[in-house]
Amino acid sequence: MEITLDNIGKRFNRDWIFRGISTQLKLNHHTVLLGSNGSGKSTLLQILSGYMEPSEGKLEFTKAQEIVVQEDTFRHVSLTSPALKLYEELTLREMFDFHSKFKKLRGNLSPDQLIDKTGLNRHRDKQLKNFSSGMLQRVKLAQAILSDSSLLLLDEPTSNLDRQGIEWYKDLIEENKQDRLIIVCSNRQRDEYDFCSNSIDIEEYKKPHLAG
Repeated sequence: MEITLDNIGKRFNRDWIFRGISTQLKLNHHTVLLGSNGSGKSTLLQILSGYMEPSEGKLEFTKAQEIVVQEDTFRHVSLTSPALKLYEELTLREMFDFHSKFKKLRGNLSPDQLIDKTGLNRHRDKQLKNFSSGMLQRVKLAQAILSDSSLLLLDEPTSNLDRQGIEWYKDLIEENKQDRLIIVCSNRQRDEYDFCSNSIDIEEYKKPHLAG
């Protein structure tokens, strides 16, 4: 998956969140979106996922040099964010069984192997509503990173993780960063994006223009 941004801008009512973003995001050249809380990083990530349209500019998705229409981008995307809700009445085993019915897993992993990757084996039959925030974050990250997606979007991926969890995340990314485009939102937490070779600083595209 590759994404071309041509003068992308987004506004809500008459307030511009950002304007004038032009760049090309290429396979295996992973990118971090940098900015403070409320700067518009998550909004840009939603645009890059195909779930939200920009207010101005052109966005083009291509895979194997063929254009992917916006309505089909969801087939190629996996995403996680602090706002993502899980079905907390399900057990971990049930959650991963459910997820694997909609998203194929990388390397033909089974749901049980996906549980192994989280390090939460002894909790496989526990309902997610009884998980800590750090355990839930591991579940969300494992689902996203280990889905067979060519575009991986991670919004503040180390949220709620302790030091051991952060090292787990970094190892999981290192093992699964090839042959895909990864975009990370971060408020400058270096552990979240050490593997990224490109950056977009949202603060550079915030302009106090009123909508015309």
